Amino acid sequence: MKTHQLPPVSQLYQHHLKRPIEWLCAVIGFILLLPLLLSIALLLWLIQGGNPIFLQTRIGRHGIPFRLIKFRTMNEQRDRDGKLLPDEQRTTRIGALLRRSSLDELPEILNVINGDMALIGPRPWIPEQMQHFPRHTRQRRMKLRPGISGLAQVLGRNDIPFRQRICYDLIYQRHLAPQTDLWILLQTFNKVLKHDGIEQTPEAFRSPRKNNLIS
Repeated sequence: MKTHQLPPVSQLYQHHLKRPIEWLCAVIGFILLLPLLLSIALLLWLIQGGNPIFLQTRIGRHGIPFRLIKFRTMNEQRDRDGKLLPDEQRTTRIGALLRRSSLDELPEILNVINGDMALIGPRPWIPEQMQHFPRHTRQRRMKLRPGISGLAQVLGRNDIPFRQRICYDLIYQRHLAPQTDLWILLQTFNKVLKHDGIEQTPEAFRSPRKNNLIS
């Protein structure tokens, strides 16, 4: 499905139905996934040592920071000066496996239950990433709860620059409807199975090509 084929925004769904539907799905999902979550946490504790949960400050709805919950995929190894080693050197084998399969993001379902996130929406960025864009752009992008997955994730994920991701996030706002969310959810499973877009593109902050941004 192309972006211009997405349905128009549904005000009823956006303002009244999306949150309760996603909350219920998140609660059911958490109950069903609890054995897997506990198993991964135990493996991380045994293999990596320390706390298996990683908390990171992200930007939420209306620009309000919150603590994102993920599985820890890196250790705390440092150089002789006490500085953390580069990410690729600190990523453990089990951590790399979790990242390739996107299982490290499963605890974010707790953020959905808590109300910090949605199942589908603009991906929550760390504060440093948002600082690259003017205030009005940040405000437009973060009118919605950030999501575990979103339009930008299924149309490129980390393979496309941030400015193009913002464009897709704004397109999603104009087409927020049950059909859109269902399509994104199905495409997310496809992306996860193919392990697409896991690593950040070196050109993350370059300007996108205009012909990719037509809604």
